[in-house]
Amino acid sequence: MISPLENAKDVEIVWQNLEPKKPYPFPWPILGFFDIFPECVYMDPPEMQAVQFDADSQFDLVILAYQVWFLSPSLPITGFLKSAEARVLKDKPVITFIACRGMWLSAQEKIKGMLNSIGARLIDNAVLVDQGPPWATFVTTPRWLLTGNKKGFWGIFPPAGVAADDIRGASRFGRAIADSLIKLETEKDSSLLKGLGAVKVNPRYIAGEKIAHRSFFIWGKLFRAIGRTGHPLRRFLLIVYIVFLITMILTVMPLGVILRAILKPFIKEKLENQVKEFEKPSGSSTERMAQYI
Repeated sequence: MISPLENAKDVEIVWQNLEPKKPYPFPWPILGFFDIFPECVYMDPPEMQAVQFDADSQFDLVILAYQVWFLSPSLPITGFLKSAEARVLKDKPVITFIACRGMWLSAQEKIKGMLNSIGARLIDNAVLVDQGPPWATFVTTPRWLLTGNKKGFWGIFPPAGVAADDIRGASRFGRAIADSLIKLETEKDSSLLKGLGAVKVNPRYIAGEKIAHRSFFIWGKLFRAIGRTGHPLRRFLLIVYIVFLITMILTVMPLGVILRAILKPFIKEKLENQVKEFEKPSGSSTERMAQYI
């Protein structure tokens, strides 16, 4: 995404990796990973390493890249956005850039809320999702997280993560940004990535994501009441929750797909409106793709 800007004479790029003081492991043991889901859902910020830039700097554009953990922003991005250094975003145009398994709507809504509270201006959002179908990523993504192995296997499971072609294709965003930076001086809230297929909302995920997020919220409240991350009782109950979650994914989610298929003729217009809303501000249209490929 940034490569087309790196050699531009009139552009200075400042990189900042957002690091918690206590690093999260990779590969990540299963109980350790699930033990942070309440903090993700409730957006309890971890202690963060100091950033290397001046928080009072006047950047022309900020690109926030983040992952989705438990249908919420990953804890490092939450930690930054809830830190004093996040004042650097006040009155600045921001582009969010997401890489995730497939569901990102709830996380982005939370990001929007945090950006609004800071006074930042979200002008674009771009999303890259896992290359496999949902049934495959249900296996390949946890396998990658827990073992570090992202290779495809058995001839039916593709490699985990975003496809190489999609990663290379993100350079179109950088080329469009390079061509449009001047617009930020006169059109402060103008999208730079519209028409480049930056966001594609799958309407089948909307209801399922709401149900799953509600489950995380209810269970998360219970775990937070028990104690902090690492509490022995909390770890024990996590085993019960993991079994519950897998059961829900294998039963409730497919039933939801069937129910939505039955109701589709009656809720088509509502779904279309929801899709348009979630795809803002960049949208899914592709009329400018040929210009930047």
